[in-house]
Amino acid sequence: MIPISVFIITKNEADRIGNIIKSVQNFADEIIVIDSGSTDETKKICEDLGVKFIFNSWQGYGPQKIFGENLCKNQWLLNIDADEEVSVELANEIIEIFGKEISPEIAGFKIKIFNKFRFETKPHRFAYYYNQLRLYNKNLAGFKNSTVHDSVIPKDTNHKILQLKNIIYHQSFRNFTHWIEKINSYASMQAKDAVLKNKNVGFLKILLAPTLAFFKAFFIRRYFIYGFNGIIYSYLYAFSRFLKMVKIREEFQANKFKNSL
Repeated sequence: MIPISVFIITKNEADRIGNIIKSVQNFADEIIVIDSGSTDETKKICEDLGVKFIFNSWQGYGPQKIFGENLCKNQWLLNIDADEEVSVELANEIIEIFGKEISPEIAGFKIKIFNKFRFETKPHRFAYYYNQLRLYNKNLAGFKNSTVHDSVIPKDTNHKILQLKNIIYHQSFRNFTHWIEKINSYASMQAKDAVLKNKNVGFLKILLAPTLAFFKAFFIRRYFIYGFNGIIYSYLYAFSRFLKMVKIREEFQANKFKNSL
């Protein structure tokens, strides 16, 4: 086993958490699940698989990830979300890399995270992906304390960030009901975060941004490769942007009204 700690934040992930844990069990010598109050079988599945299961009340994405980092015993950490899965090829690549000495100049490794939609066993060959620092030395990098955005940031510019070849699968939603629930929840968090920063959105942005978001999803994110489903995905992506701005405007107006009393 490799001295890597894997940590995963969860809430009601019984249908997915088993496969995610199994995707890292063959190389990580510590796996920690940080749960914010599951009412399904998430805890039982985790404990049956022999991983550490810790409760921590939800404070936001960044604080929850920082809490997870602080629990890990190893210097090298791999963070994956409960809707992600390490590919077999990536697991083998990590095993190969850590079979040799890691240079102290290296702060971490970026990993490409490919969208995998429902009814796909693997991401489409031309699927959209994003590239994030996920495997890192906690002494040299770590999560920032943001309730909405959760990304690993190097602590200085004097260390190298390398790129891994293989990928993580990301299936963000179980079905359309789940996707819409996530859109609503995340838009509410984004609105509160924006108002704390005294940000508002104007009329033209609310009017035009959803259309631009649709074309961004369909062409830049390459949702067109999914045919008619790609049109649906693009509309939902546009709706998420629209709802975010509407909620920011509502939150801003409510805050302004409250302060005027």
